[in-house]
Amino acid sequence: MIVNSAMRRLDAMFPSYFTKGRKHDHFKDFGWPDHLTFDQLYRMYRRNGLAFAGVDKTILKTWQDSPDIWETEKPAESDVESDIRQRFADLRIWQMFSEADRRSMVGRYAGVILRFADSKQFDQPVDTVPGGILGLAGIIPAWEGQLTVAEWDGNQNSETYGEPLFYQFNESAVGDKTQPRQFRVHPDRVLIWSDDGTVNCQSALEPGYNDLLDAEKVKGAGGEGFWKTSRGAPLIEAREGVDAKTLAGQMGAGTPSEFIDAINEQIDNFQSGFDKGLMLGGMTAKPMQITLPSPEHFFAAPVQAFAASLHIPVKILLGSQTGERASTEDAQEWAQTCNARRVTRNRPIIQEFINRLERFGILPEKDWFIDWADLTEASSTEKMSRAKDMAEINAKHPSEYVFTPDEIREVADYDPLTDDQREMDDLPEDEDVLPQPAAE
Repeated sequence: MIVNSAMRRLDAMFPSYFTKGRKHDHFKDFGWPDHLTFDQLYRMYRRNGLAFAGVDKTILKTWQDSPDIWETEKPAESDVESDIRQRFADLRIWQMFSEADRRSMVGRYAGVILRFADSKQFDQPVDTVPGGILGLAGIIPAWEGQLTVAEWDGNQNSETYGEPLFYQFNESAVGDKTQPRQFRVHPDRVLIWSDDGTVNCQSALEPGYNDLLDAEKVKGAGGEGFWKTSRGAPLIEAREGVDAKTLAGQMGAGTPSEFIDAINEQIDNFQSGFDKGLMLGGMTAKPMQITLPSPEHFFAAPVQAFAASLHIPVKILLGSQTGERASTEDAQEWAQTCNARRVTRNRPIIQEFINRLERFGILPEKDWFIDWADLTEASSTEKMSRAKDMAEINAKHPSEYVFTPDEIREVADYDPLTDDQREMDDLPEDEDVLPQPAAE
């Protein structure tokens, strides 16, 4: 009873150390924040190399080429398609979209503000925009911290109940504080870039944020430890019986703080090479010995956990490609991951963008096709290697074709043979098929 009473009292006085049947508070114990804000995520992206690499490598792979918009699944480069391609190139639409995708990985979402040549303010709804594709005047990518919901629709009888009625754009809220643009924006002029198209999503850095902090601790502690070891700051030890006041007086210091400053000045001058000796008046200087454990294993654990949170292979995250087989498998897995981002995350937003352009009369209403290359498709070298293997298999079975010539050409990414080419191949070997040079 006495022990239980004492434990209850200690539990109440020191809840972090004397617990009964409760788990540890890992966030408090390990120095992790309970809640993450956009400012914390943004600073981590700007100042941490792992966070920067994780976000930017994902974006660079996802947007290594740009999509095309076609009227049909088999493009023919019609006049409308040519106008769209040229206008998008002039306004750098795909580059702006990739920047919005990058910002959406750092924050919970990012915004794309659409600029139309409709002679209306940003807070006005969009009706019909004249001028066709020229009615699209540009887009503005925005960070989460720059674009916030200014007003929600609270009318339960409204079709847009629970959705934003207006957004507030404040360009100076992130990065350059001198940027002046501030205005309210109607939802017709905003695309939300996130997993589900809403502002209630999760930052791509949030699952691995604690791992980034742990990696910073290991790297920072190692750097500070090596610096202190190489700097050689000595430990100052006073002999037994030495009076501190006497030492202070001898060094011309009236207060303890002045005494410490005087000692530090002596040490700094000694380390800088100004003095040949170190005079401390009755005290002994001993070298500080710091033994650091090998940091590789302690650093590798949070790095691997952070890479797992982004579904990115560690070798690709760090840029170290060792082992041909392992590197090839990592590259294939990485291509599949980024290809999935294209299909499940970016393509629906691009489709919504096309729907807006149709609704506002900028594009004619059609079943538009978004053509975006498959990142998992084999390279030209791999295709030629497969075609070579197929040809060698045919050579080993001369009595019959295992693969037809057209099948081999298709694997190598060549068009099938035309009828004229087939007739040329069917000619006898001794028949001349090339024009003879004219007689001199």
